[in-house]
Amino acid sequence: MKITIVCDVLGEPNNGTTVATLNLIRFLKEKCGHSVKVVSNDFEKTGIPEEERCLLPTLSLGPVADKIIANNGVSLAKADHDILVNAMKDADVVHIQLPLLIGQTAVHIAKELGKPVTASFHCQAENVSAHVHLQNNELVSKAIYKEFYYGLYQYCDCIHYPTKFIRDVFEKAVKHKTNAAIISNGVNPIYTNKHLSRKNEKFVIVCSGRFSKEKAQQLLIKAVGKSIHRDEIKICFAGEGPLLHSYQKLALHLGVDADFTFYSRTALVELLNRANLYVHTAFIEIEAISCIEAICCGLVPVINNAKRSATKAFALDQRNLFRENSVKDLTKKIDYWIEHPNELEKTVEEYKKMAHQFDQEECMRMMEIMLCDAVEMHEKRN
Repeated sequence: MKITIVCDVLGEPNNGTTVATLNLIRFLKEKCGHSVKVVSNDFEKTGIPEEERCLLPTLSLGPVADKIIANNGVSLAKADHDILVNAMKDADVVHIQLPLLIGQTAVHIAKELGKPVTASFHCQAENVSAHVHLQNNELVSKAIYKEFYYGLYQYCDCIHYPTKFIRDVFEKAVKHKTNAAIISNGVNPIYTNKHLSRKNEKFVIVCSGRFSKEKAQQLLIKAVGKSIHRDEIKICFAGEGPLLHSYQKLALHLGVDADFTFYSRTALVELLNRANLYVHTAFIEIEAISCIEAICCGLVPVINNAKRSATKAFALDQRNLFRENSVKDLTKKIDYWIEHPNELEKTVEEYKKMAHQFDQEECMRMMEIMLCDAVEMHEKRN
């Protein structure tokens, strides 16, 4: 099968969408033997061969907006009609990763070419509105979701949602049911519990994710700053992003031992296998693969019980949750786990039962089935 994958954002795998995209591309090519073309403006560090690339120009939105985008470690593609036509004209199916400019342009061209189209749902409304400080405005969120629906998703033969949570949020906002395939993005098999020693000089807490507003890592810094065990704790923040310097200053001000590093995959697995606890602070999240990776490596999570985050579904009980954005409650949960090491070990065993649900190869196989189903549905209609 010939598959064209359209990406408004690609480039260096420093965000969940790019990682999920590259995982899908590799699986479709290497495990299934499909021919894959990839449309984007940025192929740096993707490992995608030259002959499979359809290179678009980079979009400029002016100096202020361009700086914001660059600070987030990505760039946006600019639509080019001829490049998009050439990329899709021989495809059996077109898959679109994001509902932004290229995705919305591509779906119209694909329909003109008579191609079946699928799309993934990797972008919450708040991921957009947070850049203009409107992430808490429900009217703005609904307007963004309606733009996503009418610009892209209404034309798709099938939509991939990483969680039931985000499908429900989206369908409620746009007041339309969609042909949904709920498929986790999956966890790479390298993320596994190697049963290494977790006896560290300090109690090590890991928090993975981009340093951005919606990830809210400042909650963890403040919580540890208030802990009676503050001097016994070391936080390892795994990631990069525009708020790095702000978080470094906050940790220094509160006397919190915190390390900020962008880890390679191998190094991150090692860290997760030697740490003592995982804290997930984000209040806006579609799936949180980083949390699942930590669970698969044998860590117990403490998760922000935020209404706009799907991650809370991974909590076994209230000990794994802290009240939405509450520093005080997060401190309480951290102190509990430090003071109850036997309970921590028991809970690790409970989480082992959850890890197998997120096998990446099985998740990618379900994505391939979705693509094949879209082709079949399209052929029946025509």
